[in-house]
Amino acid sequence: MTSAAAPAFTEALTTSAAPLVLDGGLSNQLEAAGHDLGDELWSARLLADRPEALVAAHLAYYEAGASVATTSSYQATFEGFARRGVGHDRAAELLALSVELGREAARRAEAKAPGRPLWVAASAGPYGAMLADGSEYRGRYGLGVDELERFHRPRLEVLAAARPDVLALETVPDADEARALVRAVRGLGVPAWLSYTVAGDRTRAGQPLEEAFAVAAASDEIVAVGVNCCTPGDADRAVPVAARVTGKPVVVYPNSGEEWDAAARAWRGRPAFRAGRARTWRQAGARLIGGCCRVGPDAIAELAAKLR
Repeated sequence: MTSAAAPAFTEALTTSAAPLVLDGGLSNQLEAAGHDLGDELWSARLLADRPEALVAAHLAYYEAGASVATTSSYQATFEGFARRGVGHDRAAELLALSVELGREAARRAEAKAPGRPLWVAASAGPYGAMLADGSEYRGRYGLGVDELERFHRPRLEVLAAARPDVLALETVPDADEARALVRAVRGLGVPAWLSYTVAGDRTRAGQPLEEAFAVAAASDEIVAVGVNCCTPGDADRAVPVAARVTGKPVVVYPNSGEEWDAAARAWRGRPAFRAGRARTWRQAGARLIGGCCRVGPDAIAELAAKLR
């Protein structure tokens, strides 16, 4: 297992023979284990209530063949915790704990099967995730870039101080929020990937993908750019655009292909995630490949086998 040494991750990202395999959906793994996530904090609620459940979920993905586990901090914010009566200091402790729980899962995985490098990505969801109303699938919150940077920076500082291998700036619906995030990670000393949630050839907020990916092209802190929490078909279209526009490694981890109905809080449709698609993504420039919502350990195991 790697130590909390960011250069090891960036070196592996660019030099490993095969792409790094990301985990799948944390929420579906927790729900499969019987945990109720019907809460505004979503999986972040378990940081205080059931931290061992988060270790077990991360471990399931490592054992399935993932090299990177993404922490439960996607919906963990100072503002969200405050609404639940959790003070600033305790919220900061919980954010840092999310990284340590990923590390603990990596330690356990290495004890069972030594020799495979494992990394921890600290998740930072968009502003809309804090609202817990499906806004991350729309963007356009009525906030400017400066306001969004002020929202994101304190949480990112705490996560970076916990020394993850990489920050996962994920499910970003809007190029303006991406601009804020690119500014917010400057000087933190931890690399980051930036991934949009998209629909067709545009962000969820409606910007062309070329414009959205270009936001991160000149950022030294952003080491990979791509998409997540979209359909596999959308990922097919986005990966080559991200590679062409930025010249950076591409990160891609779509949903199962089912659609989230925010009003009904339920998934609709049929799964379309197939491990065989990873070869196409790899050929187009993807170096970080995994799954998002409704993609579980079995699918990640198949994906890892295909990429090997």
